[in-house]
Amino acid sequence: MEETYLANVEGIKKTILHGGFGELPKFLTGSKVTFHFRTLKCDGDRTVIDDSKQAGRAMEIIIGNMFKLEVWEILISSMRTGEVAEFWCDVIHTGLYPTVAKSLRRIVEGKDPTDWHIHTCGLANMFAYHSLGYDDLDELQKEPQPLIFVIELLKVESPSAYQRETWAMNDDEKIKAVPLLHGMGNKLFKLARYPEALGKYREAVICLKNLQVKCLLKMEEYYEVLEQTTDILNNHPGTVKAYFLRAKAHAEVWNEAEAKADFEKVLEYDSGMTKTVKKELRILDSRMRDKEEEEKLQFKRMFHN
Repeated sequence: MEETYLANVEGIKKTILHGGFGELPKFLTGSKVTFHFRTLKCDGDRTVIDDSKQAGRAMEIIIGNMFKLEVWEILISSMRTGEVAEFWCDVIHTGLYPTVAKSLRRIVEGKDPTDWHIHTCGLANMFAYHSLGYDDLDELQKEPQPLIFVIELLKVESPSAYQRETWAMNDDEKIKAVPLLHGMGNKLFKLARYPEALGKYREAVICLKNLQVKCLLKMEEYYEVLEQTTDILNNHPGTVKAYFLRAKAHAEVWNEAEAKADFEKVLEYDSGMTKTVKKELRILDSRMRDKEEEEKLQFKRMFHN
């Protein structure tokens, strides 16, 4: 077993436990990746947090589909089919794991992964902490820490090799799918195939629901991160990881000045983060320019006859 750092990625160490076969797959945008994962703490006992094999369900993600835990896409893209590898990931990559794990656990339990988010509006979450419902995830959320992911890559399917389910669609595809699903449901209903019709209607509703809550869902999560990291910094001033996570959360909700101030704090306490911070600042500047252009277009439309 050889431990290596991933090229051009800070804060990740990889150890191959079992070699895969063939060439490195082509991870094209839209490809579906199926894998098993085990998440462990970096403590002496290597405490297991989640295990997809134990849950009896492999994980699937779509490359380039804005999965919330971006680091998994980075890790998987370094693997061959059949490979088993262990990745140590610093907290800059694992801050959102608790909220992702919450959704994954609800899916395994047969529950709607989005229902739990809509308790109050995002702004309210700046002032009131909401438990994720699992003690271990609450602990990780309050005290972000490095994690270990053991991943077994099962298969990689090109975009044309599988039928995309609604969960794998982007927003434009979901919008187009709603009337089609509704029409299919109507046809099945007329044929008295009621359970199948209900399934199509339910898919259409889920598409609409996901589109409606997506913005609120993301905003709420980022406000929760702002609250938790601020609490950490109030009690433990100078925690670099908390400054970094808070800066990223500020950037996601377009708090430009606050994000830049926190990124400056990161560099003040850890100059080794310079490369990562510069990358995040470029992303922030691009987001702010896009937002400015969007606002200009919206203003023009207000006066368009």
